[in-house]
Amino acid sequence: MLYIMRRTQLYLNEDLWQVLHAQAANSGTSISELVRQALRERYLTKPGRKEAMRGVIGIWSDRTDLPDTEPYIRALRTDDRLERIYRDSDPD
Repeated sequence: MLYIMRRTQLYLNEDLWQVLHAQAANSGTSISELVRQALRERYLTKPGRKEAMRGVIGIWSDRTDLPDTEPYIRALRTDDRLERIYRDSDPD
């Protein structure tokens, strides 16, 4: 696959440059890659997806007609269904 890169120049204020420089050093990448990543996240992702996902968090937290999910989750964590499925499907 041919990957075409175009060069551009940005003017950054000192505070932004310092933050990007520190983040690049901490993550072992370049400032250019951080800028490209931020631009991809902002302009190449589906619009509103992140906000929509944030809007779903806690959407049913005030419902009283739903049972407590903690016992259900704990039962799933201690259940051996997956082990039985793998054991029963093993041809050996």
